[in-house]
This record gives sequence, C-alpha cells and structure tokens, in this order.
Amino acid sequence: MTGYLHPDYAQSLAEFGQPIALPKSKGWLLQRRIPNSDDSDAMGCYPVFACESWDRLAEDIEALRENLVSVALVADSFGNHDERLLRETFQRVVAFKSHFIVELGPAPEEIAAKNHRRNARKALSKVSVDVMSSPGAFLEDWCDLYNNLIRRHKLSGIKAFSAVSFKRQFELECLVVFRATYQGRAVGSHLWMLQGDVAHSHLSAFSDEGYDLMCGYAFYWEAIRYFKGKVRWLNLGAGAGVQTDANDGLTQFKRGWATGLRTAWFCASVLQPEKYASLCAEAGVTETSYFPAYRQGKF
Repeated sequence: MTGYLHPDYAQSLAEFGQPIALPKSKGWLLQRRIPNSDDSDAMGCYPVFACESWDRLAEDIEALRENLVSVALVADSFGNHDERLLRETFQRVVAFKSHFIVELGPAPEEIAAKNHRRNARKALSKVSVDVMSSPGAFLEDWCDLYNNLIRRHKLSGIKAFSAVSFKRQFELECLVVFRATYQGRAVGSHLWMLQGDVAHSHLSAFSDEGYDLMCGYAFYWEAIRYFKGKVRWLNLGAGAGVQTDANDGLTQFKRGWATGLRTAWFCASVLQPEKYASLCAEAGVTETSYFPAYRQGKF
C-alpha cells in the first residue's frame, strides 16, 4: 500500500474522524460525529479517497448503512473507475474539479510554459532545492512553513492538519519531501505522495521570503526532473476554491506545467434517508447543493 491508500495515511487523520477500513475495496473512510446528534456520517480522507477495488466499493458502503447517515468523498482522479461505475456506486456524482497532470518523459523545458521556464530559472538562481533523505529531521521546519500557510489563507479543520498528523505522514516511505533553502534558511517545501505510477502533489508551503523568491517554480521544475523514470504521471491537483476558476492564480500556475487534465468527481450517498431529512430540518436547511446539507457552513 502506498500514497493515499496507505493505512497509516488514514491514521494520520484520526484527529478529524475515526478511520474505518473498507475490507472489500481496500480503502479508508473517516467516521465523524454529527454535531448536536448521536449519529455519525463519513467522509473520504483528505484530499482524495483512494481504494484498490473500486468495483467492490458499493458493497463496503452498503455494509455501513446501519451505522452512518451519509457518506461523501472526492474520488482519486487516477483511480481505476469511470463515471458509469461511480454512478452505480453513489446516489450523487458531480464533476468537482479538473486536476492538472503531467505525463513524464520530456524535460521540464519542453513541458513548461515560456514564463514558467523563465521564472524557474530565476528562482533556481537564488534558491537550492534538495530532496530530504531523512524527512523527520525537517518536520519542525515544515510545520513552521505550513503555519505560515494557515495564517495567510485562514485554514482550519482537516485542511490545517496538525503537528501530530504531519509527524505520522513524515514517517511514510511513500512521502517525498522537497526543500528549498536560501542563504542557509529553509524558505519552502513541497510534499509529494507516491502512489503506484503517480506522484501526487500533496502540500506545499513557503515563508514570506519563499513566496518572494518564487520557490513554487523551482519546485515544479525540479520535480519533473526528479520523478522522470520513477513514475509515469504527476498529479498537480486543481486550483483554489471549491470549483476551478480559470482566472485563479493557482489554476494558471498549474496549467503552465500540465500536459493534460483529469476529472475529480465528488461522490455521495444518503444511507439513512429519514434521519438525513430530520437532521436537515433541525439545521433549518431546505434546498442546497451542499452535501451533507446538515453540515452546510461548517467548513
């Protein structure tokens, strides 16, 4: 098991929900207590749900019907599924975001947009990028960098992770940690999660100085070079926000490196319809596209 399939990755998120092993599909969900209720629901691990046997996932979900009001997840865009299978498995399937991907082979100068090549050269003339052979020794610096991201973007909940969560993730052999230094100081880091033939862009964080030095360009340039021959694909993820905005800065940045797109699907099912309706009524929610509706406004 590697990447988001790894049991220890699910355990790293235990502060945000009780990990539930899915025996048929070989995936993991996080069971959460519903506020002001004795009931529970489940969500996929953040940022994406992965499993080995997508054709067995429906059996696992059906087995949870007595214990959970609902289940929701974002399906791994590189998972062995298609839209038809997802619609057979879930009641609600919505195209959530487009993930930017890189099919490795060409050198970064053959892939990156012209301005990205220029910015990468400029960044690499100032910062040094290396891959940490002992990620654990870098954990404290990483947490400092990520706390800066939390402050800048007001992250909370599972997106903010925690020092405990990161400690468990940094023990995973499938986590690859890139570090950028400037004048002897760590000014940025990019984490990649190896899963089969894909390296997923997991998280990145910078100091204020790291943003000024455009470390992001240096990281993507070096990642394309480093992972060539090791995996076939890079999954760069999507832009910021709930839905991809073509004008979003992060979207434009990732598009400049990508060779293609893959759809990430939001999938959800109500397992206990009467209880779901009751919880929505108690929360004062009527019509909404948010799922589960009784948690609207909680994230």
